[in-house]
Amino acid sequence: MLQTLSIENYALIEKLNITFPDGLSIITGETGAGKSILLGALSLILGQRADTMALKDKNNNCIVEACFAVDGYGLEEFFLTNDIDYDNTATIRRIISPTGKSRAFINEIPVNLNLLKELGDRLLDIHSQHQNLLVGSLSFQTSVVDAQANHANLLTTYKQAFTAYKESAAALSEWQDKAHRAKAEYDYLLFQYNELNAIQLKAGEQQILEEELKQLTHAEEIKEALIKANTALSSEDISIDNLLREALHGLQKISPLLPQAQGLTERLNSSRIELRDINQEIDNLNNKIDLSPDRLSVVESRLNAIYSLQQKHHLNSVEALINLYEELREKLNAIENFDQTLDHLQKQHDLHFQAANSLAEKISEQRKKTVPDIEKNMVDSLQHLGMPHVVFRIVIDDTEQLQVNGKNTVTFLFSANKEIAPQELSRIASGGEISRVMLCLKSLMARNSGLSTIIFDEIDAGVSGDIADKMGNIVYDLSKTIQVINITHLPQVASKGKAHFVVFKHENAAGVTTTAIKALNPDERLMEIAKMLSGQSITQAAIDNAKELLNSDLLTKTI
Repeated sequence: MLQTLSIENYALIEKLNITFPDGLSIITGETGAGKSILLGALSLILGQRADTMALKDKNNNCIVEACFAVDGYGLEEFFLTNDIDYDNTATIRRIISPTGKSRAFINEIPVNLNLLKELGDRLLDIHSQHQNLLVGSLSFQTSVVDAQANHANLLTTYKQAFTAYKESAAALSEWQDKAHRAKAEYDYLLFQYNELNAIQLKAGEQQILEEELKQLTHAEEIKEALIKANTALSSEDISIDNLLREALHGLQKISPLLPQAQGLTERLNSSRIELRDINQEIDNLNNKIDLSPDRLSVVESRLNAIYSLQQKHHLNSVEALINLYEELREKLNAIENFDQTLDHLQKQHDLHFQAANSLAEKISEQRKKTVPDIEKNMVDSLQHLGMPHVVFRIVIDDTEQLQVNGKNTVTFLFSANKEIAPQELSRIASGGEISRVMLCLKSLMARNSGLSTIIFDEIDAGVSGDIADKMGNIVYDLSKTIQVINITHLPQVASKGKAHFVVFKHENAAGVTTTAIKALNPDERLMEIAKMLSGQSITQAAIDNAKELLNSDLLTKTI
């Protein structure tokens, strides 16, 4: 329940504080006095985006604060989930700076606008005049039926399942697109893979082949040098080995005579052995050098194939080509496994659809079950409001596709005259009829909404006389179960309130116009009702009529 509302520096309001009782509070005032300004300020604490144009003094902050009694409305989990201290009273404050920066607080804890709106939607409903247009909205008509079906928890569960279903559908669609694109390039990837697979590259082979190519290209020159070296070391006629053997023989002879010769002998013998090993390696190398043109052709062909692949793929090594080969193999495997992945995603999608569809069918069943009660309630209420021949029907059709609120379309059919067949409500109802229908619908919804407060902004527009009095009775009856704040121009409705506030403009000594609000005492209230009946010139007849409307017992109450 809205207990207090404080507004500072908003539009024409400098500063005001209002205390609301439970039950029905009436707000009246001249056209243009600023009643809509109150709703604009309230909308700020419901999460509406702010505009610095709303600041009366562009140099100071705009501050709107509301205090709600929240005990018994099941909001403990909301406060716990969002790490906000819970109390029986919740204070919501919104501050708009001259720079346009906005700050919001719930029980002194800073919150974002989404959280502010979430709490506001659970506490307060503002029905402004333009919302009468909503009566033709399919989503609004569906919400009426859902409120009467009282299956909010089922709807929440469904929306979670619907979200999972839509996400699984998106994932499946995305993977199907990927599979389509991948399969379109499969042949090209396979050609590249087979080309690399056929050559069977080995790490390091390019360097080995390039070295071999040098040897094969200069094979004759290499063999000639090796043969010369071999001849110099081991020729039968004259060779280094023969000369070393003779020198060794001479030193061995004098070794008994010259001790130093022994060491020279050993060193020379070692050199001779080393030269024999070198000669052997030269001979081996000579035997390995291949003068075969066929081998040269094979090596050149292999290297040309490697160079061609490197140029084609813009790579500079065999190792890079091998990495590309592995990448291609992985891509091909992935494409070949797409069907398996698609099958898995399809199964997930089907499971999510079945879960969401099952919940949607339960919702549909409950909606259809509650239709007769709504139709009877609406017909009874509208007949009471001066439509003796009214027909109000609800048609619920199933949709082929799941929607965010289930698998139904809800349509209200209406006729106020017995000679006219029922048609869609928004197409056939007049302005006054729409007002009466909307009041009955809102009253029906409010009783099942769990809200603490509902505000009607001239929901009675377009009616007068006895119908206005009966609409006032409906508003009053609703206020027995939920706090109602009703902005009205009709004295028949205004007289039903427990409290009565009047909004007015006044001009200070500096010529600045501001909007203010005042709680009326019994005498003031009587005169306000009389003025609503007769205009600025209040007649005795208007006063007497006002007394009848208010009933004598209301005049003794302290407002």
